[in-house]
Amino acid sequence: MSTQANRGERRQSGVRRARGVGRARACAAAVVATTLHIALAPAAPAAPAAPAAPAAPAEREEVIEVTVEGAREGRAEERGAGDVVVGRDVLQAAPRQEGAEALRAAPGLYIARDLGPAVAHSYALRGFNAEHGQDIAFSVGGVPVNLPSHIHGQGYADLGLLIGDAVRELSVREGVYDPRQGDFAVAGSIDVRLGVPAEERGARARARWGAFGARGLTLVWAPPRQPEESFDAAQLEETAGFGERRGALSGGFLSQRAWRAGRARGRAVLAARAARASVAGVIRRDDVAAGRVCWLCAYDAPTAQAQGALAQRLLGGVWLTRADADGADSEVGAWVSYDRFRLQQNFTGFVERSRALEGASGRGDLIEQRNAAASAGVEGRYRGAPWRPVPPLRATLELGAQARLDAIEQSQGLLDASTRLQTWDRRVDAEVQGVDLGLWGDLEGRWGAARLRLGGRADLLSYDVDDRLGNFSPASRPKGQYIVGYRRSAAGMAAGPRASAAWEAGGGLSLLAAYGEGYRSPQARMLEDGERAPFARVRSGDLGLRWAPRGAGWGGLRVGLSAYLTALSDDVAFDAEEGRLERVGATERLGAALSAEWRPAPWLVAAGSVTAVRATLLEPPPATPEEPQPPFARGQALPFVPPVVSRLDLGARRALGALWGGAAEAQAGLGASHLSARPLPYHEMSPPVLLVDASVGLGWALEGGGGWRLSLEVFNALDERYAANELVFSSDWQPSDGVRPRVPARHIAAAAPRAWALQLEWRR
Repeated sequence: MSTQANRGERRQSGVRRARGVGRARACAAAVVATTLHIALAPAAPAAPAAPAAPAAPAEREEVIEVTVEGAREGRAEERGAGDVVVGRDVLQAAPRQEGAEALRAAPGLYIARDLGPAVAHSYALRGFNAEHGQDIAFSVGGVPVNLPSHIHGQGYADLGLLIGDAVRELSVREGVYDPRQGDFAVAGSIDVRLGVPAEERGARARARWGAFGARGLTLVWAPPRQPEESFDAAQLEETAGFGERRGALSGGFLSQRAWRAGRARGRAVLAARAARASVAGVIRRDDVAAGRVCWLCAYDAPTAQAQGALAQRLLGGVWLTRADADGADSEVGAWVSYDRFRLQQNFTGFVERSRALEGASGRGDLIEQRNAAASAGVEGRYRGAPWRPVPPLRATLELGAQARLDAIEQSQGLLDASTRLQTWDRRVDAEVQGVDLGLWGDLEGRWGAARLRLGGRADLLSYDVDDRLGNFSPASRPKGQYIVGYRRSAAGMAAGPRASAAWEAGGGLSLLAAYGEGYRSPQARMLEDGERAPFARVRSGDLGLRWAPRGAGWGGLRVGLSAYLTALSDDVAFDAEEGRLERVGATERLGAALSAEWRPAPWLVAAGSVTAVRATLLEPPPATPEEPQPPFARGQALPFVPPVVSRLDLGARRALGALWGGAAEAQAGLGASHLSARPLPYHEMSPPVLLVDASVGLGWALEGGGGWRLSLEVFNALDERYAANELVFSSDWQPSDGVRPRVPARHIAAAAPRAWALQLEWRR
């Protein structure tokens, strides 16, 4: 949804003409002051105009344009105490290796890359290990990023297309309390808003050199006389990687345009990205301890050396908004997206057997996943004029609708790396057509310091699946019983209430409460013909407070504290054997979150957050003959979820005075993330992690305009040796035709050690 419509700004402009001699400027200023006073005063009955005195002959005519801007009272965006808008100064306080790392400033959110730049990040928020996105609804410039029924994971969301210079702010909504939140908003939703502020507009070029052969070039063009939402940005990056098989190439383009015509506004966004990366995969901890493979290495087997990934993405959207004089406003938008994904990864070594060729095994478990998705969507909403039945009460009603279509082609199989990547087993070959139709309404009422919102949302999801390997006859069964293939269709509906209440207690203190019911759509290939599509349903409640004391002495302090309880009917966890997410049953989360922002001086900004949660598995799948010792048990702590996530961002920017023919400025930044020990399957625990990033920089603003900036950044400054991802499952990296091992082992995907980057930037 457009930020401009939410703010509901009203602009008025006028042109006054003053004629006079000698002191024309003073006369004009007096006329303007009088006009403004009359325009802003309450309306009064018109009086007959007095005869005008003859004017003296004018020596010159001067035209003065006056623009008066005022904010019309709109609807506040926050629903729960965890909702926050993170500004650009906080996003740029600490150093970032890529644009998507700006999301680390979102309270309670942790992101990491464990498979390189061509695969989506792993995310964790509010006690949800969202893997590659299935529990967080992401959007960039209003365009949805999550991809439903993706082969690698439901709700797959790759934010590698972000360019940090173009990220204006983050709208973070924790929980599912807003009726506009749809699919995947289980832990919450994050909208990345784009733009370049006035003080940074112009042309900019930045070159980057860093450890492990990293180099990159970023170009930004933001015309000074255009709105801050209008810009173009492009980026190219290359790295040899911090260990074996971690080299990567990537590039992206991000553009947005905003315009205005009377009361109507428009905005268009376009983004494109491509990336190709080698992948080291996972290694066993016991092999590292025995010296069979190093921490930053990959196995020598061809099936491990052939791991890699490809990502291609193109998306765009257009939004039109209109604000009426009576306080009503409306919006309509449309967007399109195209995505291609290919991943080759081996988790288990040499344990897989062919489902098509009898007795075939030992060729390596190199999984190939391919996914191509073409998506399109439309949305619209209307907010009526405020209704005031009695003077203290003010009410507004907002109605909206959303629709999206997804056409997906996906496949999965096993490749033999020793024979030019021949496919030796096929597991998935399917085509999916999905339609999501959503309707929502939201009634807001205000009475003095109290605000109450009541609303709801309903979504109809429809699927048509052509499973080309359905009814596949394995090698052990007689052939000719039926033709391979299984076509089916299914549909389902998810509906739930959304409600929130707030009370301004005075002194900048607000008390908030919220409740909402949301959903996550199912993986379409898992549905049966005619089945009423089951949704993972989430129920969440939130209580908290927000304190934002007013006054110059507080430095813009903002503190939020919340406690929440969230129940999910059907959770998922990563299955290494199949390389994708699988169901693990119902779960529950009880947690609390604290966040704060503070600007004690004009040159200093600080932001921090702490989230503590107890995530519990309620109804895990039972034991089976294939899995007699399942990794999950009733009542255990949910695997992969860190009980405590902390984040601190500090940024300082101070003028130094004249230096070398220009005005010098020093800059420093610090970012720290802490994850507590995380539970793993089979009652294992991963060690805690503390990551510290730091930067220093010096800039020169030249007298004729423009300037230079030189900065040095250090990532993982403490050189913490940790795993970006840690899993527990059975594997065998010694090829044989023997019995498959069933003893689970710990596997890690190593994270980057200490790294540095030097940046040189030119601005005009």
